[in-house]
Amino acid sequence: MNFKKKFQGVLAETFELPKEILLDLPRVTIIGNQHLYVQNHRGIVEYTDKIIRISVSGGELIVKGDKLIIRNVFSEEIFIEGVIDRLNYEI
Repeated sequence: MNFKKKFQGVLAETFELPKEILLDLPRVTIIGNQHLYVQNHRGIVEYTDKIIRISVSGGELIVKGDKLIIRNVFSEEIFIEGVIDRLNYEI
């Protein structure tokens, strides 16, 4: 991790700011195996009913499952529904 990222991390902790905002990290919320909410994304790389690949800072989130549907896409937020079998973060 470079100096800038370390400094931002310390700054976030000192002022109790969300690290995902200062460090440009994705925030992922999963509810059971049926709902997935991703904030701070950089776009959709691949989309089928079995796999959804989402570009995020430093890599990709890969969602695998069945009957996957993107319900909402906004500039920084994605909401996915379906049967989620696996979620990977690849650098």
